[in-house]
Amino acid sequence: MNTRSLLTSSVSRRLLRPVADLIDQRIERRLRSVAAADAASGKALRETAEAVKRQQLTLDLLLGPGGRGLSRIVSPGPLSRLQSEVAELAGDREAAVRNVASAYRLLIGLESLGVGRIAGGTMNICGKLGTIPLLDPPNDEILEIGTLYGMFSTGLIRMMERDGRSPNVTIVDPFAGVQLQPGTPQRSDPTGTPVDERAVRTNLALAGPAGAAARIQRGFSEDPETRAAVSDRRYGVIVVDGDHSAEGVAKDLEWAEQIAAPGGIVVLDDFGDPKWPGIKEALDKHLTGDTRFTYLGKAALSAFLRAS
Repeated sequence: MNTRSLLTSSVSRRLLRPVADLIDQRIERRLRSVAAADAASGKALRETAEAVKRQQLTLDLLLGPGGRGLSRIVSPGPLSRLQSEVAELAGDREAAVRNVASAYRLLIGLESLGVGRIAGGTMNICGKLGTIPLLDPPNDEILEIGTLYGMFSTGLIRMMERDGRSPNVTIVDPFAGVQLQPGTPQRSDPTGTPVDERAVRTNLALAGPAGAAARIQRGFSEDPETRAAVSDRRYGVIVVDGDHSAEGVAKDLEWAEQIAAPGGIVVLDDFGDPKWPGIKEALDKHLTGDTRFTYLGKAALSAFLRAS
């Protein structure tokens, strides 16, 4: 009998059946094990995906655009650029990184506890809050032209106090119920909070005694009565964030020339923002004339000047 006949004979099949059955059982167990592992892995992946979704939802509720119109989630590229810009302005990389981080935590805290929001993008806000104390203003008198909900001044008080300063804030704003800008439609704020002095006072209270003592002057910055009411001192810091038109910025810069203390810091918000070309236009023109101001540089979308 040849080999083929031997393997296919009924006797051989009876003898080999136990071996074949054993092999089949091992294959079946292996397949079941693989299937069970795949099922467990799939379940683990689904559970992980659900956990990530829950975490993302929580993060979005805290930092997402809902309720303020802009996201506060940070990306590595913009953060690194901002740290470098602040470091260049301040001449201290370590202090710049520290202050930008502090400003970010403060921004999230204020918008979580306060009413309304801080106007502007995350990097621009952190750039202003982080840079101003590092430029060592000559005194602690601060003027903010255009405040929305007063939350930026609240944050600046905290940042200055962290630097050992004793800030004394003056705010000028028309408090028109909505944010006013020439050429833009007037509509309710994304937060749903009216733009009024009560909201500003509520937020300033978060800064403690210095916030409660802040001076608020209702009116437009170009009005003679408004200017007369707050031109009783020389300011170490002036934040220009009012009328964004070229004409409006030019008027605010002219006023700042008169009331800035020697060595005072002037911050021009939304500088270089393509939505507001009049700001850069006004500053460029102002700096070509007879001026006390020297351009120091920019961080995000804010220009920094120093008065002589």
